[in-house]
Amino acid sequence: MARIKGVDLPNEKRIEIALTSIHGIGKSLSKTILNNVNVDLDKKTKDLTDDEITRIRDEISKHLVEGDLRREVNMNIKTQMEIGSYRGIRHRRSLPVRGQRTNRNARTRKGRGKVVANKKKN
Repeated sequence: MARIKGVDLPNEKRIEIALTSIHGIGKSLSKTILNNVNVDLDKKTKDLTDDEITRIRDEISKHLVEGDLRREVNMNIKTQMEIGSYRGIRHRRSLPVRGQRTNRNARTRKGRGKVVANKKKN
């Protein structure tokens, strides 16, 4: 099992798809990385040689992925919250950030319904 950036890549998947299990790598970046290191896109992860894995590792190290990417995103959110931008306020209040409606939906972001005191149903 190949291990890159602290992530175990699935053995039975094509390497193009297996690389997407690393946070920050999608299909297009995966294709670009594999083309740069001359690895066949249809090769399964278990069929890679040690040399190919090290070349892939070196190419991935040029990109911002996994923990570094997560840290940078969290720092950007904290910065927005500190300067009091609209998006930062929405993050602080746990409301949708990207302009979605909130009067009917947004349960993923807002959580379960909150009980209102003394509200009687007829």
